[in-house]
Amino acid sequence: MVQTVRITKAITNLNEAHNKFSLIPTSDLQFFTEWLDDLPEVNDSQKESLNRLKNRYLYYAADGEITEGTIDRIMVSPLLDLIGLFDIHFKIQCEKCVKVEIDNGDMILEGFIDALVVQNKLWVVVIEEKRFNVNVFQAIPQTLAYMMANPNSEIPSFGMVTNGDDYIFIKLNREVLQYGLSDKFTAISRDENNNLFRVLRIIKKIIGLFVRSNKLEEMGISNQAIVARFHPYYLRKYTQYSVS
Repeated sequence: MVQTVRITKAITNLNEAHNKFSLIPTSDLQFFTEWLDDLPEVNDSQKESLNRLKNRYLYYAADGEITEGTIDRIMVSPLLDLIGLFDIHFKIQCEKCVKVEIDNGDMILEGFIDALVVQNKLWVVVIEEKRFNVNVFQAIPQTLAYMMANPNSEIPSFGMVTNGDDYIFIKLNREVLQYGLSDKFTAISRDENNNLFRVLRIIKKIIGLFVRSNKLEEMGISNQAIVARFHPYYLRKYTQYSVS
């Protein structure tokens, strides 16, 4: 008999995620280069908006704890809107139910993901929002579980975990059952460049990868060819597709 368990109960730490999905974290720098190499720039208008978001966050944080809903409205949604992820060709689906089978189908893990960016039924960025004073690393296990439900297992998927202040990116390759993490970027930085600049550049890079893969599919290039193109051990350089 198939047993259905809530993701939030079944996956509460990284060891459980590793064991249930046979996942292996990797420290290989070549596995997750998308947050490091050839990042697109942000324009002056986007920089102005990102500085405004940073100041807005500091204004709200001065009152203490910030709820998930507030973080979404003042930080996450405006951040995604800066590069048009609410517009045509992209869709945001909130409170989407996801399911993933484990133990040869004997158990189904299910849960609701807070926010999901979908491009032509392709998962691009997963956002797991946690409360203001919770370490973002605590959200990674459940985010990995949600990403494991991606129906397009032949293509690596990416996630972004944030509590409004801290941002971490995840790359998951289900074909080799490995994942890698970026550095943590903090909105409250004293860097004159503003860490949110880097966050937006990484999002633009990830979105650009999938926009390009769709273009290749439209040209008749097979999924197998696209997998080889994005696999970290086959790919070292590629042409960046521009995302404004």
